[in-house]
Amino acid sequence: MREECLICRAPLEYLEHGELMECAICHKTENSKSRCIRGHYVCNECHTAGMDAIIGLCLAEASKDPVAIMEKMMAMPFCHMHGPEHHVMVGAALLTAYKNAGGDINLEGSLREMMDRGKRVPGGACGFWGACGAGISSGMFISIISKSTPLAEEPFALSHRMTAKSLEAIGGIGGPRCCKRDSYLSLLSAIDFVKEHFGIEMVRSEIICSHSHQNNQCIGKRCPFSKVNH
Repeated sequence: MREECLICRAPLEYLEHGELMECAICHKTENSKSRCIRGHYVCNECHTAGMDAIIGLCLAEASKDPVAIMEKMMAMPFCHMHGPEHHVMVGAALLTAYKNAGGDINLEGSLREMMDRGKRVPGGACGFWGACGAGISSGMFISIISKSTPLAEEPFALSHRMTAKSLEAIGGIGGPRCCKRDSYLSLLSAIDFVKEHFGIEMVRSEIICSHSHQNNQCIGKRCPFSKVNH
């Protein structure tokens, strides 16, 4: 089923300016720029309900391939075609693969930190902020493994360079948004970046998208992961 509104499947619309909207699930009222054409709005918290399952999946995972780990997350019930869950999933997949490839981190603590940071990036950041949450998530990953703070020197630089590298790849393809495509681009960018700057080699696998049938805005052969390009 092609996904749009989580309530009625109607197409989404994005507003130029935010409006107060009531979540159709929890009835919380907050400012938002997105809703479906029938007026339904779902807040980030309700959209990502069940996402805590990521931690258990990652702690039990032995793979060094962040793409394979990400695909397992994408198959879980909480994950939709598009949504802010990807802002956590990219960093979590990278943290897990990094640890399994020999990275020296406390995985559980790092995953919880990634969950806290990633959930703060709202849905629609790609279009409204000029910075896709999947790309930002890769920068959060580098920030966590390098123990960056606003007062750090090299870790500060590395986390910004990571985000920039992912956003450059995402911007090179252009829109409209696809959370799967942008997540894959961010993962591949991070694999290369970590090998160069941290000496940890995660597995880099070929990606052929299996999600296009769910995406009303799929760009087809313009996507590097489209089946027609392989």
